[in-house]
Amino acid sequence: MLTLALATLVIVVVLLGPVFIEAIERNVELFFLLIGVLTACIMGQFDAALVRAAVTEPLSFTVAVLAFGATFRLLRDYLDQLLRRVIRLLAPRILCFCLAIILGFLAPFITPVVSALVFVEAISLLRYDRRAEIAATVFACFAIGFGAGLTPLGMPGIAVVLRSLHADFWYLTRLLGPFVVVGVILAAVPILFLPFASSEPLDTTEGKDSWRIVLLIRPGKVYVFIAGLVALSDGLRPVVDAYIHRLPSGLLFWMNTLSAVVNNSTLAAVEIGPSLSMNQQRAALLGLLISGGALVTGNIPNIVAASRLGITSREWAKIGLGTGALLLILCFAVLRSIAFFQ
Repeated sequence: MLTLALATLVIVVVLLGPVFIEAIERNVELFFLLIGVLTACIMGQFDAALVRAAVTEPLSFTVAVLAFGATFRLLRDYLDQLLRRVIRLLAPRILCFCLAIILGFLAPFITPVVSALVFVEAISLLRYDRRAEIAATVFACFAIGFGAGLTPLGMPGIAVVLRSLHADFWYLTRLLGPFVVVGVILAAVPILFLPFASSEPLDTTEGKDSWRIVLLIRPGKVYVFIAGLVALSDGLRPVVDAYIHRLPSGLLFWMNTLSAVVNNSTLAAVEIGPSLSMNQQRAALLGLLISGGALVTGNIPNIVAASRLGITSREWAKIGLGTGALLLILCFAVLRSIAFFQ
C-alpha cells in the first residue's frame, strides 16, 4: 500500500509540476531525469540494468532528431521554395490535415519520430501564428501516436509484447486496425477548423536555427528527457506489476491514461502478456495510444515536436488534455458497445 501511495504521489507531481510551476516548466528535461532517478531509487529499481537502459534507449531517437534537424537545416531554402509552390495549390489547413493523416499512417513503418519531425519542420516553414501552430502540432501528434500502434516499428516495447504472445508482425493491425484508422482521421479533423493566419508573409525568409541548437542543444534535451522517462517507467514498474493485471478491460483502459506521463512502450511491455484476453489487450493498447498524446511526456513524437517548436508543457496540456479526454470517451463507448453485442 505504501508503494502505491508513493507511486500516486509521483504521478501527481509529474502531471502537475510542469503545468503549474514555471521553474519546472523551463527545465522540464532535468526535472524528469531527477524525478525518474529518485522514483527508481525509492522503489528499489535503480540498478545496472536501469542505467544501461537509460543510457542506450534514448540514442536512436536522439540520432534521428540530430540527423533530421541537420538535414532540414541544410535544405531550408529549398524546402521554403517547395512549400510556397504547394501552398498555392492547397489551403494551409488542408495541407496540414493531409500531412497529419499521411504521417499517421506512415508512422508504424517509418517510426513516429520521423513522422513527427517531418510534420514540425513543415509547419515551422509555414510560419503560422503561434496558437494555430501549437494546436496543429498537438492534433498531428495524436494522429501519429495512434498510427504508431499498428506495428512493432511504431512502439519499441511492442516487439517485446509480440514475443510474449507468440504473435506475428501484423497481429496489432488485426487487433486494432479499425480503431487506429478511425482514430488517425478523428485526431486530424480539428486541424481543418483552425484559424490559420500566417504571422508573416510566406515569402519572408525565416531565420535559421544555429548549428549549436541543431547539433547540441535540441538533441541533448531529447536525450535527457527520454533517459528520465526510462528511469520513471522502470521505477513505477512494481506498481504496474502488482495491480494492473487484476483489472477488468474497462478499468484497464482508463488506468492506462498513465501513458500521458509514463513511457507507453514500457507500460505495454510490462502489462500485456498471454494472461490477458484479446479484449483486455485491445483496451489496454487503445488506452495507451490515446493517452499518449495528452501531455508532452506521453510519447516520443510529442517530446520531439515540443522540443523543435519550443512548446511548453502548459501549452501542450491546454489542447492535449481536452482532446485526449474526448477521444478516450468515444473509444470507451465503442469498446463497451462491442462487448455488449459479443
